[in-house]
Amino acid sequence: MPHRYAELMFTTAVQARQEHYGSLHDMARHAADHPGYDRLSSTEAAFIAARDSFYQASVSETGWPYVQHRGGPAGFLKVLDAKRLAYADFRGNRQYISAGNLAVNDRVALFLVDYQNRRRLKILGRMQLTDVADANEALVAALRPYPYRAAMERIAVITVEAFDWNCSQHITPRYTEAQLHSVVAPLHARIGELQAEIAALQARLA
Repeated sequence: MPHRYAELMFTTAVQARQEHYGSLHDMARHAADHPGYDRLSSTEAAFIAARDSFYQASVSETGWPYVQHRGGPAGFLKVLDAKRLAYADFRGNRQYISAGNLAVNDRVALFLVDYQNRRRLKILGRMQLTDVADANEALVAALRPYPYRAAMERIAVITVEAFDWNCSQHITPRYTEAQLHSVVAPLHARIGELQAEIAALQARLA
């Protein structure tokens, strides 16, 4: 089975650039060493479930890419099975650019980054948007596990065509508030212990 991501993305023009800059052999070897990459494994599923945001690109009728940031609690982008992802699409600025683009061209690209561990996953897929009133009730319920003031308007289901992992180069580590809290919690605990020891010493010296 060919490397599906390379099959879709390494066009003739791309391969010409790879050859020009000396990476054609390396890219061919990478594709040979990682066949398939069109069905999500438990590795990808776990990575996706831990993300609290991702970037989504669609293509307009004028040929311009449009990128949106999507965010929510970790796991809001759900893996339904090895070929399908889904998330709740809430009412936003009401421009509906992505929705309009997808009505004409259902291709999307997702970019998911784990800044703390410097890992990133690229996913190519085809997205179907369904109004909540017309969507499967069980799926709607599964995608609405958290309170949010905006109205859920649509369900987005993505059929995965291909994916690929990026290297960690040039990913600047960043940390969420929760991640920082877990890192500094032992420091705060130790500060509390030291403050108690100081107070005890001062009490004995008084």
